[in-house]
Amino acid sequence: MRKPAECRSMADIRAEIDRIDESLVRLLAERATYIDRAAEIKSEADLPARIEDRVEQVVANVRAHAGARGLSPELVEMLWRGLIDWSIAREENRLGPDSLRKV
Repeated sequence: MRKPAECRSMADIRAEIDRIDESLVRLLAERATYIDRAAEIKSEADLPARIEDRVEQVVANVRAHAGARGLSPELVEMLWRGLIDWSIAREENRLGPDSLRKV
């Protein structure tokens, strides 16, 4: 792992970006295992995939993390809302559509 200032060429930069991307994919795959478990628990409790209060809590959390790290909270929110939508769709694939569950 090199710090950005230690990179001397575009090949160095690209290698580090590829390394980070692999780590992000690994973390997304790990996150998906928790989404799958959430679907199991929600099924047992007859809960919908989308719980709006939780969606907004997650968004508020990542916006705060982004701001603390010098990233645009708006950009991170946009990315996470896509991730949340994907996660909810994954849960609905296991649970069935929310329209058939208690809300």
